[in-house]
Amino acid sequence: MPVVDAAWEAWLSSNVTRGCSPESMIEAMVGAGFAAHAASAAVNQAFGRAPAEVAATSGATAAATEAVLARAAPQTYQYDDAPVARGNVIRADDRDVRVLMRCERPQVIVFADVLSAQECDEMIERSRHRLKRSTTVNPATGKEDVIRNRTSEGIWYQRGEDPFIEKLDRRIASLMNWPVENGEGLQILHYGTTGEYRPHFDYFPPDQPGSAVHTAQGGQRVATLVIYLNDVPDGGETIFPEAGMSVAASKGGAVYFRYMNGQRQLDPLTLHGGAPVLGGDKWIMTKWMRERAY
Repeated sequence: MPVVDAAWEAWLSSNVTRGCSPESMIEAMVGAGFAAHAASAAVNQAFGRAPAEVAATSGATAAATEAVLARAAPQTYQYDDAPVARGNVIRADDRDVRVLMRCERPQVIVFADVLSAQECDEMIERSRHRLKRSTTVNPATGKEDVIRNRTSEGIWYQRGEDPFIEKLDRRIASLMNWPVENGEGLQILHYGTTGEYRPHFDYFPPDQPGSAVHTAQGGQRVATLVIYLNDVPDGGETIFPEAGMSVAASKGGAVYFRYMNGQRQLDPLTLHGGAPVLGGDKWIMTKWMRERAY
């Protein structure tokens, strides 16, 4: 059974700041394997509820916990086959990509050689002077907010906006084995020293009203590919706290993870984050895929 370690404490703090409801947070923790009473206690503490206040509302909390369990029990995530091709080398449109590691639960694949060194350098130079402070989705409104738990700068590219971007979009779609038209535009992010992105989910939680704003076009996100545009001397790993896994940034390499199966269930084990950069800086390029054309 998982425990409330530093990563989960950061997740709790982040979701309180973002305005998530206690019920949705308890549900996420139960889905990740916590006992209902442990999840309820951790969430109550994160919201700063005094013991007396918790006791006074114990009936409501118990009812909420039962509702969470009722929703979570039949929704235990069922792992089916990921769309990514098998084999140790995958032909991704115009380039051979090596597979370094596969994990089944959660479904994570680590790649090398997704981009050449020259392509990485070009993306950094194209983006360097266009960066703006990164935002996250407000769960209540669906608007983009700046929060302290995401300390990066970024820029979005329109899908296929020029021949170079179009080539990368085709390659990435081929590697992920998902229609290119289902992809969001490429996002470039830059993290300076100490920059981080605390653990979070890439999918839009269905129980949060702000998610409807983002799923109206293209549906839910199904998978992510994070491509590393430079080597990071120290820190900056992509961490998966529930899987006990971290992926070091390696120029041209990437990490893929899938969180929606064929039954439209969402995998809470894909909780992930960007560890603090302890030396140098970090540049990444992210592609999110949707259920339908986006």
